[in-house]
Amino acid sequence: MAKEFSHLDGSLRDFIARQAMFFVATAPSAGGRINLSPKGYHDTFAVLDDHTVAYLDLFGSGAETIAHLRDNGRITIMFCSFTRTPRILRLFGTGRVVRPDDAEFDGLSAHFGDRHAGVRAAVVIDVERIADACGFAVPYYELVDERPVLDAHHAKATDAKFASLLDRNRHSIDGLPALDPDHPLPPRR
Repeated sequence: MAKEFSHLDGSLRDFIARQAMFFVATAPSAGGRINLSPKGYHDTFAVLDDHTVAYLDLFGSGAETIAHLRDNGRITIMFCSFTRTPRILRLFGTGRVVRPDDAEFDGLSAHFGDRHAGVRAAVVIDVERIADACGFAVPYYELVDERPVLDAHHAKATDAKFASLLDRNRHSIDGLPALDPDHPLPPRR
């Protein structure tokens, strides 16, 4: 049966640390498309304290999450166990985007790995509700390995390629503002 938790205790932190992926869901305030994105790389998610989590946001195919967070801040993170022990954990909260050129970013980056060339931002979430569910109908899988394709793609991308990603990330698919064209990202590290 589903259970609600008052904070991210050691048991929940252990569960989160064992998951190879997580899902991010956001939606715009009025109409528009709901966004649900799978996220991978074990070193891109961190529990900062009992009610705060963060993840590295890597360049990808769009900037829906950033646009939705700018619009209303609502976000849900879902972890789903694909092992023989079923469990789903959802973190409901309010998120904000911390860009690499923000003063706060360096302190946050200490919680993540250094190997990701395509970092667009960190998303910090103030968790307001923590709840699990059984996950009894979720199939189980065995993890083979992390998929290195995105990191490899970003590592060989030119500055011109990143400029085109920035251009594609200026608005959501529904036209909401995402990355600020007057505030370009700093040079890649």
